[in-house]
Amino acid sequence: MGGPNNLSEVETFLTNMFNDKAIISAPSFIRWFIARYIVKKRLQEATNNYKLLGGISPIVGHTKELVEELNKELEEEVFYIMRYTPPYAIDVLKKIKDYDKFIVIPLYPHFSSTTTQSSFDNLFEAVEKLGIEKNRFFLVDRFYSNKLYNQAITQRIKEALGENNPQDFELVFSAHGLPQKIIDKGDLYMKHIKKNVFYARKELLKEGLDFYKTHLAYQSRLGRMEWIKPYLEDKLKMLKKRRVIIYPIAFLIDNSETEFELDIEYRELAKELGFEDYRVAKAPNILIKETIKNLCGCDKKS
Repeated sequence: MGGPNNLSEVETFLTNMFNDKAIISAPSFIRWFIARYIVKKRLQEATNNYKLLGGISPIVGHTKELVEELNKELEEEVFYIMRYTPPYAIDVLKKIKDYDKFIVIPLYPHFSSTTTQSSFDNLFEAVEKLGIEKNRFFLVDRFYSNKLYNQAITQRIKEALGENNPQDFELVFSAHGLPQKIIDKGDLYMKHIKKNVFYARKELLKEGLDFYKTHLAYQSRLGRMEWIKPYLEDKLKMLKKRRVIIYPIAFLIDNSETEFELDIEYRELAKELGFEDYRVAKAPNILIKETIKNLCGCDKKS
């Protein structure tokens, strides 16, 4: 979904996100008012959070680096689009609308109506406006079971563990939360997250990384409605070991939710709860390039 390229885009990011019908399913007129109310309430806090991250979402730099590396290594040209901040789909497609074939890979390994489908809908709105034939587009809508992707997860967790004994740590896969009502309507996200944990744990065990216990929890809930459980703060309170590694399983690229929410806010909670060691593993970031090459079947430069 992207993130602010600078502090002046924080309001744009929040407005576009909360005005997305996949996020708030009210009629457009009512949704606009709800979005304005939420943005007004959250803007200052969100801006302050991004200031702590250097005035820009971490996702911007990591994504640019990934695309630059892929363009160095592949015959095909690689572009990126963000959902709520520039570069928008219509602006990117205007420049490349005469290309013969488009392979579209979301930077989400799990399918959800709130992320993958929302991004695809936005893409095809632009496609229709520009008069591009839809049959030129080939979509990858999920890849949580991809071996290379799960090996990238294992690599990041190994880096976070270092030379320590995994039996001294509990491992928590933390995923972005969703309102329970979205799951109840048939959204596949929660099912895919659970399957991803299974595949990731298989790869970890192949590497001899058998943690004291492995858990799944959800972060980033908003408002008073029920969200999918267990909540990360509740999970941390339940852990027997006071040493934990958090892996952000919902994200391929580090962003404000990994570098601020997990690494700053939840670190404070862990300190209050008396944790001896609290570590947040990096998202795959540049490591995901091998997965992308595999998914697109792209040709390497000679």
